[in-house]
Amino acid sequence: MSRTAAMTIKEEPGEVARLLSYVVLLAVSFGLFLEAHTIPTSRFEILGAGAFPMLVHGTLITLLVIAIAGSVRRIPGDAYGRVSAQIMDWIRARRLVFAVFSFLAIYLWFMPVVGYPIATFAFLAVLQITLAPKTRKSAAIAITLALIFSFGLNWLFAEVFNVFLPRGL
Repeated sequence: MSRTAAMTIKEEPGEVARLLSYVVLLAVSFGLFLEAHTIPTSRFEILGAGAFPMLVHGTLITLLVIAIAGSVRRIPGDAYGRVSAQIMDWIRARRLVFAVFSFLAIYLWFMPVVGYPIATFAFLAVLQITLAPKTRKSAAIAITLALIFSFGLNWLFAEVFNVFLPRGL
């Protein structure tokens, strides 16, 4: 087996995952394109309020279709069967990425309930303490940064910019 073939077999799970992410992003972009089409227009606008989002998502749709075609062409036909056996190793190697996205999903779910400052403080503190070295100094730095970027930014936006971040129920 040549070096190129071995590299290809080793990279197949990542390429299949990339293809799946392209498909998911294509579906999201298509949905947002349709949503932007429903934005009401005023009589003073020639293009309408949804023109720019439709342009952005139309461009994304075009680029994603091109990326999907290139990815499908690059992946060998028998790779999908091999990937199913390697998928758990691929997920295990990227467990921190999945942890960050899980924390982000929980953060976005809790923000409307508890408000920006508390949700952001919890998100940043848990994420930094999880990813940082396990020392007292790094934990103190993580808590300090979480306080600054949650309550400090909330104060800055409210007092300086007069923009109020979500307060929660």
